[in-house]
Amino acid sequence: MSLIAEIASPDMTGLEQLQALLAQGKQPGIGGTLRFSAIAFDHGLAVFEGEPGEHAHNPIGTVHGGYIATLLDSACGCAVHSRLAPGQTYTTLELKVAYHKAVTAKTGTVRAEGRVVSIGRRAAFAEARLTDMAGVLLASATSSLLIMSV
Repeated sequence: MSLIAEIASPDMTGLEQLQALLAQGKQPGIGGTLRFSAIAFDHGLAVFEGEPGEHAHNPIGTVHGGYIATLLDSACGCAVHSRLAPGQTYTTLELKVAYHKAVTAKTGTVRAEGRVVSIGRRAAFAEARLTDMAGVLLASATSSLLIMSV
């Protein structure tokens, strides 16, 4: 059973489901594994923050691109989720990530903000930016998502 199904009723909108998640202090399992958290959800917006420590390092001592991509994918996906009607779900079809600056242990907390670019009956498009706490752009992503009925 999904976390959303555990805490939300099927007649809730996507935004209501995500806000219920935050209100109950719940986080997706991947966030616990990779040490990042959902911070805020609004209509077409999702914000996550993480502390990319050694658990997220690749062999050359920088933060693995997969950690960055996961934060950006989460931000894009949840931004779209926040626009869903009751009885809808989504899945990512494509994620394109651009890495603008290396992320290291010295980078500190990072913030991923995802926004819906457009949404239709069957497809949605979102973008996300990963910044440090000073607002320096570290990575960006665009995503295509399929909207489905449950």
